[in-house]
Amino acid sequence: MMYWGNGMGGWGILVMTVSNLLFWGLLIVGVVALVRTLGRGGSTNPATAQRSTAEEVLAERFARGEIDVQEYQERLQVLRGA
Repeated sequence: MMYWGNGMGGWGILVMTVSNLLFWGLLIVGVVALVRTLGRGGSTNPATAQRSTAEEVLAERFARGEIDVQEYQERLQVLRGA
């Protein structure tokens, strides 16, 4: 019996091409994600970053001149519960 060709028709070539592109695409995306993760160094996630306390925010507003001394002292007393 003689076989002509390798038996792979148009659909076989299409499936092979799509699966090959999918494999290399996923491999490249994985490498890029790994490099980005390792390149960050420290944790820059806002959820894990230390949040400012209310007194620190109040002191920053006072330092920028948004509030005066009297308002700063009043609000600081309220925050401390006095």
